[in-house]
Amino acid sequence: MAARQSRRLLRPFLYTSAAAALGGGLLYVSYRPRRIPGSDPAAVPPPTYGEGGTLIPPQFPLIKSREAQIADLKASAGGARQSVDRPVKRGFFDGIFGSGADREEVVLDGPVAAERPYDLLIIGGGATGSGIALDAATRGLKVALVERDDFSSGTSSKSTKLVHGGVRYLEKAVWELDYNQYKLVKEALRERKYFLDTAPHLSMWLPIMLPIQHWWQAPYFWAGTKFYDLLAGSEGIESSYFLTKSKALDAFPMLKKDNLFGALVYYDGAHNDSRMNVSLAMTAALYGSTVVNHLEVTSLEKDASGRLNGARVKDLIQERNGKKAEEFTIRAKGIINATGPFTDSIRKMDDPKVDEIVAPSSGVHVILPGYYSPSNMGLIDPSTSDGRVIFFLPWQGNTIAGTTDAPTNITQNPIAGEEEINWILSEIRGYLAPDINVRRSDVLAAWSGIRPLVRDPKARNTESLVRNHLVTISDSGLLTCAGGKWTTYRQMAEESVDQAISLYNLSPGPVLTAASISGTESINDAATLDGTCQTHRVRLVGAHGYSKTLFINLIQHYGLETDVARHLTESYGDRAWSVAALSDPTHTRFPVRGRRVAPLYPFVDGEVRYAVRHEAAQTAVDVLARRTRLAFLNALAALEALPMVIDIMALELQWSPSRKEREWRDTVAFLASMGLPRSKLSVSRADVESGRAGVEDESERRIQGGRARRGVDVLGSDSHVEGGGEGTRNPVLGRESAANK
Repeated sequence: MAARQSRRLLRPFLYTSAAAALGGGLLYVSYRPRRIPGSDPAAVPPPTYGEGGTLIPPQFPLIKSREAQIADLKASAGGARQSVDRPVKRGFFDGIFGSGADREEVVLDGPVAAERPYDLLIIGGGATGSGIALDAATRGLKVALVERDDFSSGTSSKSTKLVHGGVRYLEKAVWELDYNQYKLVKEALRERKYFLDTAPHLSMWLPIMLPIQHWWQAPYFWAGTKFYDLLAGSEGIESSYFLTKSKALDAFPMLKKDNLFGALVYYDGAHNDSRMNVSLAMTAALYGSTVVNHLEVTSLEKDASGRLNGARVKDLIQERNGKKAEEFTIRAKGIINATGPFTDSIRKMDDPKVDEIVAPSSGVHVILPGYYSPSNMGLIDPSTSDGRVIFFLPWQGNTIAGTTDAPTNITQNPIAGEEEINWILSEIRGYLAPDINVRRSDVLAAWSGIRPLVRDPKARNTESLVRNHLVTISDSGLLTCAGGKWTTYRQMAEESVDQAISLYNLSPGPVLTAASISGTESINDAATLDGTCQTHRVRLVGAHGYSKTLFINLIQHYGLETDVARHLTESYGDRAWSVAALSDPTHTRFPVRGRRVAPLYPFVDGEVRYAVRHEAAQTAVDVLARRTRLAFLNALAALEALPMVIDIMALELQWSPSRKEREWRDTVAFLASMGLPRSKLSVSRADVESGRAGVEDESERRIQGGRARRGVDVLGSDSHVEGGGEGTRNPVLGRESAANK
């Protein structure tokens, strides 16, 4: 009897304890302390001051000049190569914020040397190609990378700017019981964490809101976001959470109130895609890779047995300078094709009869002013009018919206169509409050990126598309890596290099001598490089000395404006010291340094010089589109900044007047693919410098609704004249005042 009574008392206690333990466990998992990337103190502290208040700057290593790297490429095929000292045009701060002698390697006439082939020649300087170069170089291999245009000139600069596992892929994996989709999400969530760890200055965590219109959607979406959190595990950062209607409207005031039940918020990553790509390429160069942009592969070369052993390339910069483009051969033990949408063109150089594997898909994005979204909250519409997913995200002070997904033809600079732009705007109107007028004239820029979906050539059903990446090898030894997405670039690179080592019988090994990328001897960047893949631990250029308070040091030392200092640290990390030092004095009380390239944006003149000297920028488009992001943020502002950019680059690269004219024409033509109105494509430099480029034509005036006409905005209460309104003279102002004209 006593035992039965004790069991009766013990059972509720055990149930209560179990419930408390479960609840406590869930609370701990949701609110446990976590390490947020970028919040740790910098691995390298900011520069200190010596006697007399003199700054003791970091000594950042320099990357070889373009001429020296081309000489290395030629030497791989036995070209004569000799190191000679020649004067190099450098600014004062290059001596402070750099290291090494002013010595460049150039090709001189002389006896032909023995061939010194590269282990790997990588064709393509996008995210995949640059990631492969960094992976191979940090395994001790001799690597070359060539790119026809610029690093990140294609799809890699035209993404949605997310670093994500993909909630829509997870939904498909569950409902279709698709293990490949599940594996893709799991892999991407792991890579997301590596991404944010190795480049904390270029990436960040972003909360994304999922609006809920009906009560029964809440448990469905809650379960989905919690499963997403669960899959992320230790690679996650914050747990998803539910917001009531009032809280959702407080966090995202632009939302439509009608039919809004609440919202779920989950976390993903966001990044600056082209700057990430450039940083990958420059980090690979500092680890010993030869990386050259604007160098086009014209043919592949094979040995007597039919195996690939090199490529012929052409220097396109010489053509831009009005000279005959020089062609030469690069020798390599293995060749990797990482050209994204242009994959099949390289495969056909190897075998003209090969079946195509790329199914190009167009993804259009538009840029709207920043007032369309909160600065720290994104939005996802998981079910648009035609079943696609659309993101609505804050980015670089503006708002990015997209994307579409439709078959397309492959072109170098695709143009976003009006139909796609209007579809995106229409979907946005469906989610924003009715008093917010979403206008076509608010589109500051619009672009189309080509997503290289791939078909597996070994699959029986050749129509099936692979959403993840694909690595294939041709009979002659061409290794092709295609497909995938930005988030998984590192995993794609690791698998490609693993395959290449086996295929080409390469011998990876520890990196014994690596440049001091951090700019200090206190960190040995080669310590962990033992010949295996370590790119999940290799920090990119700028990451070592970055912290979220670094911008304060820049303001205090250089007198930069706050938004400029924040921008520099979030785009260059610790290299912001170099950029600030290369910026002109303003000769005003404040700011002390930094002439803005565009009045409304934080880009400054020092970024143009830094891009040329330290990031291999060769054209004005390289600077406006990939080093800064002005062309992607505002096409008209990029046009207005073009004269200043060309003048600075002309001094740095010693351009002739004809080269400056070509840069003008080519850049204006490129801006057409960024959404520059057709009426602006014929403007001259004189028009821009005189301010006439911003004048509206008749069609633009119709779009703007005549809002710039004098008197149209005078309120009746302010006119002091009976009737008030348009056309009424305000007697409070002088008769000759411009407001009365």
